[in-house]
Amino acid sequence: MASLHAMRKSQRARGPATIMAIGTANPPNLYEQSTYPDYYFRVTNSEHMQELKHKFRRICEKTMVKRRYLYLTDEILKERPKLCSYMEPSFDDRQDIVVEEVPKLAKEAATKAIKEWGRSKSDITHLVFCSISGIDMPGADYRLAKLLGLPLSVNRIMLYSQACHMGAAMLRIAKDLAENNKGARVLVVSCEITVLSFRGPDEHDFQALAGQAGFGDGAAAVIVGADPIQGVEKPIYEIMSATQVTVPESEKAVGGHLREVGLTFYFFSQLPVIIADNIENSLTEAFKPLGITNWNDIFWVAHPGNWAIMDAIERKLGLQPEKLSTARHVFSEYGNMQSATVYFVLDEVRKRSVTQGRSTTGDGLRWGVLFGFGPGLSIETVVLRGVPP
Repeated sequence: MASLHAMRKSQRARGPATIMAIGTANPPNLYEQSTYPDYYFRVTNSEHMQELKHKFRRICEKTMVKRRYLYLTDEILKERPKLCSYMEPSFDDRQDIVVEEVPKLAKEAATKAIKEWGRSKSDITHLVFCSISGIDMPGADYRLAKLLGLPLSVNRIMLYSQACHMGAAMLRIAKDLAENNKGARVLVVSCEITVLSFRGPDEHDFQALAGQAGFGDGAAAVIVGADPIQGVEKPIYEIMSATQVTVPESEKAVGGHLREVGLTFYFFSQLPVIIADNIENSLTEAFKPLGITNWNDIFWVAHPGNWAIMDAIERKLGLQPEKLSTARHVFSEYGNMQSATVYFVLDEVRKRSVTQGRSTTGDGLRWGVLFGFGPGLSIETVVLRGVPP
């Protein structure tokens, strides 16, 4: 029994999991929100719906998004016109695109993260990959591993048909892998391309229009590992804890269905209130061991969701405006990139901190929270500790 205990102990890391590098990527096609209504109604052959176009313009303005990156172009939509209809069966056309393109965009973000990390990609032991689209066998994780040239021994985990909370949830998974497998280096990748959910307008479906106005495409990657090698690896944040809570009776708050027409979304109008009313319990439980009860005393890395969600959280918790400024900035510049968004926010927090001479710890503070919200309603809470350079 003593030797068994020693063996199990030797398999585990000594210290906490750390985030060692961050990489992000977007498709090359940038769309300004101010001109997007004209573009959208033109490419979907909906110019005859002028009243609906005016309503869509107001929806776009209300999102507070300034610009977004999207994979789809005029040329692609002309080749696959079914994507421009509202409810014409088009799953095969959509699937043909995302199966190929999701791993390619993911490779761009992962390559940047590996370069910043500074070690050989052959030292990556685990790959955790999530995408809401591109379900296939073998999956996007296998294709990405081949594109990157990862060793055949890499341990792969593929998470499909999840959503906005998975950026935070994958850190929870990576933390367990890194701390329970000595020497593990986990490449965490998220890639979201909205091809499955792009569709033409319908005058009776304003939720679908809201999705067309707010979602963007992007990929992000982080490398997670414990016991960083001094002089080689430079940890940015320690992952001190990671938990998930499901709000009771919340399955209808936000979600989606995969159909022949692609992916359809739904959300309850009171979603911002539901999130704001339940977030403090998660904060209280997460920061109780640290004795922190003032939420302005920590830095914030929050999945923005939409502007109304950030407004509701800010009001409910009495947050100072700067606490969610990075989340608002990312949302305005990229839209909601679902699971990848929170990594863009994390990258923006560390960049601003360095620029302002505050190391990478956000607001000059040592402790912070990373939040994800998604279908369920799931609330992911990750406690971070900034690591000084």
